Amino acid sequence: MTAVRATPVDPTPGLVATAWEGGDQRALPPELGPDSLAVLSGPTFMYADRCGDVPPGSIGGLVHLDTRLVSEWVLTVNGGRLLALRSETVQHYSAQYVLTNPDLPDLPTNSLGVRRLRYVGDGFHERITIAAFRPEPVRFELRLAVAADFADLFEVKSGVRDRSAQITRDHQPDRSELCFSYAADGFAAETRVRSSLPVARIDGDELVWDIELSPRQEWELDLHVPLPPGMGVVEPVRGDIADVIHQRVDDPVRRWTTDRALLTSDNETLTRTVRKSRDDLAALRLELEVKGQRIVLPGAGLPWFLTVFGRDTLITAYQTLGAGPMLAQGALLALARLQGRRCDDFTDEEPGKILHEVRSGELTRTGVKPYAPNYGTADATQLWLILLSEYWRWSRDDETVRLLRDNAIAALHWIDDYGDRDGDGYVEYATRSPEGLGNQCWRDSPDGVCFADGRIPVLPLATSDLQGYTYDAKLRLAELADGPLADPALAERLRADAARLFERFNRDYWIDERGGYYAVALDGDKNRVDAKTSNMGHLLWSGIVPPERAEAVARQLMSDEMFSGWGIRTMSREERLYNALGYHLGTVWPHDNSLAALGLARYGYRDEANRISLALLEAAGHFDYRLPEAISGFPRQRLLFPVPYPTACSPQAWATGTPLALTRAMIGLEPVDGRLTLDPRIPPEVGRIRVDRIRAFDRSWDVEAVGDAGYVRLSG
Repeated sequence: MTAVRATPVDPTPGLVATAWEGGDQRALPPELGPDSLAVLSGPTFMYADRCGDVPPGSIGGLVHLDTRLVSEWVLTVNGGRLLALRSETVQHYSAQYVLTNPDLPDLPTNSLGVRRLRYVGDGFHERITIAAFRPEPVRFELRLAVAADFADLFEVKSGVRDRSAQITRDHQPDRSELCFSYAADGFAAETRVRSSLPVARIDGDELVWDIELSPRQEWELDLHVPLPPGMGVVEPVRGDIADVIHQRVDDPVRRWTTDRALLTSDNETLTRTVRKSRDDLAALRLELEVKGQRIVLPGAGLPWFLTVFGRDTLITAYQTLGAGPMLAQGALLALARLQGRRCDDFTDEEPGKILHEVRSGELTRTGVKPYAPNYGTADATQLWLILLSEYWRWSRDDETVRLLRDNAIAALHWIDDYGDRDGDGYVEYATRSPEGLGNQCWRDSPDGVCFADGRIPVLPLATSDLQGYTYDAKLRLAELADGPLADPALAERLRADAARLFERFNRDYWIDERGGYYAVALDGDKNRVDAKTSNMGHLLWSGIVPPERAEAVARQLMSDEMFSGWGIRTMSREERLYNALGYHLGTVWPHDNSLAALGLARYGYRDEANRISLALLEAAGHFDYRLPEAISGFPRQRLLFPVPYPTACSPQAWATGTPLALTRAMIGLEPVDGRLTLDPRIPPEVGRIRVDRIRAFDRSWDVEAVGDAGYVRLSG
């Protein structure tokens, strides 16, 4: 009987994964809708529909440190749901909902004006204000239905296990508080809902108030759900809800953004998109303490990825270095602290490996899921070395580089000893965990790496992006070895390794057919996986493409089959599995395009890089100046406006970092030998770009450019 071979779709034949997770990630359900809103702060968010409600059975709720503390939060008047007039986030941590009542018995439409203010800070806070607009007194019943299912975030994405038998209720006798408690297998969680006004009665898990209002009289109630401390929790905003909404309190976010670089441009879309990126980076930041040092790094994205990631965090930190070195330094230190030290099949940990993802929910803390942390990625280790080099180029911080020397050497050993599984000189991946990802590159969906004819390759896979990152990482580490690490022998060896990889890669991955392009991978039998993909942009970014082939690569990326009009598709429309709504099969990812733009600019294809930049900036204008994680790959000329991928995270870290990377590509900003240099090629549609307070080499710099001209000067 022929043995079943591992593929990304079935990466561990014969091993059975746990049944705790109910299936694939859910699409955004109709009970929340596309105009749902979230407030967030660090690893905490409240996700609700446009009325501020969380219907039972939805993906919404209050989630803190990967545990859903509130799974239902529905406000009704006389048994009827309220109608939304307008709802908006105010800051990333606050929102306002303006509502009225539908036509109800004894309460005609628009009899009440209802305002809900909420924010996430030192807990979840909500203020409900009701104004009466009838010419006579009105009486009505207000109910808030509350539930807490304590679901792990992995379950919220797929299917929630019923924990009701382990959930106890201890509602306060004075009717001022609901309390839900859960404990099982050493994991415990608690949700307390506190009311500023005692309720008339508690009906099951519903708070009920009987209200009578005179004409134009107002009634007000505050609700509070405290939050426990934990990893990544940022310094919260505190204060009266109205003062928070109107920004009359001290805001740690404003303090954090004060010293960030400030961009202005003749192009309003660019100015507003970069400003939104700055605010979203503040929203996504996590705070940790490493060896007594407080560090800040970006979480990956709302709602599923508000946690420490390897790949996402590192690329975001790279994209945003021009805005300041804090995120890059924080990412380097935090990920070094959690670098792999042993071999563990369940988590895919190996010595020297940089992690993939950290989780803190019940399934992780009880050992059901391998995320404490998980190391199932084959690119984060190289990206960590790339960021270490780029951080040094922007800061000349020799001390931090020397502090991380052992981590850098351990990362190098992982690349050579564990990443190269069969000694052929390429980094490959194949999970050993029943819970492991089949694809461990950035194209990490099960079908994200495929042949042109739709076949799924056998593992292990050596994807092209991994080889480009490895090539770049070795050259960059050689530069550090010549500099602050003072190890010329290591530098010589690494450059020789990189030269061999360059030659070998360009022999084994290049395909002459169909206009010439690079295979997306070599499979477990060393066959070229021949789909045309956006990975070619990553190869330009890493510098592994010889100059004589760069024109063919640029032509492929900008062809009608790959360029949708909003950006480069993840896969060409020529391929059998192409799908404009496929996660890695034809969507447009902003971060993917930002690396392509930087790569095209590196090889001198500035017009092509600008075409990508303009397309993404115009797309951002359609999304309230915030690029989502991914955009559907429909052709622009057909639909006229961009369509988000159905379950795209927003804000999402490396999409948020994309406008900063695109700006860098347009103005040609580079750190060279302790100074900043400009090589602008700014399209007429953008006009002038000015960036003040760029932090580099422990100084502040201002740059300004228009067309092909510009200047750099010290500002302090």
